[in-house]
Amino acid sequence: MPRSRAVAHTEDIQLNLGPPKAELNSGGTTILLVEDEKFVREVAGEILLSAGYCPLQAWCAAEARRLFYEHEDVHLLVTDVVLPDDNGAHLAQELGSRRPGLKTIFISGYPETAVARAGVQEHDFRYYLPKPFSSESLTTKIKQVLEESDPISE
Repeated sequence: MPRSRAVAHTEDIQLNLGPPKAELNSGGTTILLVEDEKFVREVAGEILLSAGYCPLQAWCAAEARRLFYEHEDVHLLVTDVVLPDDNGAHLAQELGSRRPGLKTIFISGYPETAVARAGVQEHDFRYYLPKPFSSESLTTKIKQVLEESDPISE
């Protein structure tokens, strides 16, 4: 029985990897992807790789911190809101304080009201992507966030 629940949960994730790398022009951007569900993390990592990004994958906040400090070129954080050892909002705040201008996309299978209660309301809600998401919605959101000017630097 648990196996069928897992299959039902993961059926919603679309495995269409989208357009070829050349069409997306991602320029080798490094993205730190933090997601505790292995299947979701691996599929999202493949989507990012197919789109020409350089994904660093972590299953928890502690691993994300380690990868972040080992790689100086992290351009974007994509994190689940609920993590086994922390929450995505806290992680984003911590990493953003170490690297001002680091943008974060929050992903979650919970309704937006629950996400807001988890601390995301302190961050820009335009940078939220509900699960399940398609490869197109993930890559479109990433492109939108990366291309958006930072009002602080203008």
